[in-house]
Amino acid sequence: MTTMTTILTRAPRATAGVALALAALTVSGCKKNDASAEPAKTETMLVGPENVTVVRAEQIRTGPALSGSLTPERSATIRSEMSGAVLQTYAEAGQRVGAGQPLAQLDAAVLRDQQISARGAVTTAQSSYDIAQRELSRNQALEKAGAIAERDLERARNALIAAQGQLATARAQLANINKQLDKASVQAPFAGVVAQRQANAGDVVSPGTALFTVVDPGSMQLEASVPADALTQVRVGMPVEFKVNGYPNRTFSGRITRVNPTADPATRQVKIVASIPNAGNTLVGGLFAEGRVASEARTVPMVPLAAVDERGLRPTVVRLRLGKIEKVEVSLGIRDAAAETVEVASGITPGDTLLLGAARGISPGTPVKVSTPNDATKR
Repeated sequence: MTTMTTILTRAPRATAGVALALAALTVSGCKKNDASAEPAKTETMLVGPENVTVVRAEQIRTGPALSGSLTPERSATIRSEMSGAVLQTYAEAGQRVGAGQPLAQLDAAVLRDQQISARGAVTTAQSSYDIAQRELSRNQALEKAGAIAERDLERARNALIAAQGQLATARAQLANINKQLDKASVQAPFAGVVAQRQANAGDVVSPGTALFTVVDPGSMQLEASVPADALTQVRVGMPVEFKVNGYPNRTFSGRITRVNPTADPATRQVKIVASIPNAGNTLVGGLFAEGRVASEARTVPMVPLAAVDERGLRPTVVRLRLGKIEKVEVSLGIRDAAAETVEVASGITPGDTLLLGAARGISPGTPVKVSTPNDATKR
């Protein structure tokens, strides 16, 4: 018996179909012409290595699905603590700032006038206190000498106490004004990034007016929901894995820090919060995340999505076994959209060789060989 080899390399489905049809016609023609001279021939198809894949065993984590949004773990809205006009702003949205760095300056002209008056009041009160102290010392000496009555000494003591109280009041008023003046300089409470600037130079603000929002992008938190019936697989400290729209080919991870003790009666979902490291400041607040609580790790067969045909009632793959093609029904599990792979729960095992793409169209039972560089040289 003679063996004929047909070469198949990876190509678009239409092109591969045409190639297969031409190969079949060629073989058919040969059979008609040589039917009287040769016995029936067996066609061996040669496929390129790019048309095959070997099933790999990979470790995956499984657990309840989650979805939610990212927010900075530390965020502060800086509000005005005094009334006045905004003289100048020193930072814009997106700008990195250090702890204590000035962000804006409010008009403090009135406070400075009050500060001058308060300093004068302290000076006057201090002078009165010094005089009262000297007067008491003098009266104490006179009283010992019998030159003045006890009531005169008591009067000096009371004068000193009054002067001391006036000095304390004046100092407190000055300290309060100084504190108000410090509030005129708006500063960043911690190192981070200005997420929003709500004030402009010339704005007149009052206590409580929002001026800036500063966030620390070094650590994010994921506020997500998980199904209530999966709570047995959700605990503080468990890892989570997720993807975000901005980085579809990258998986991020973190750990659960809080689990809400109650479920939403309408959605039957439980809120969780996970801390997400963000050393490279890759993630930003507001991104939508989808993933799962990685509560269980297991090793499973994984194959490319291109190896699976899901057009029938059950998914199938085309396996090359003992040099021949066979179609195998499989059960699928978890998909990794970023890696374009899927778990095969049953039907095949790690180490099996599967055909990809258009090569899946080769009929079951057809002898197939995977080409090598030597085969290319022979051609």
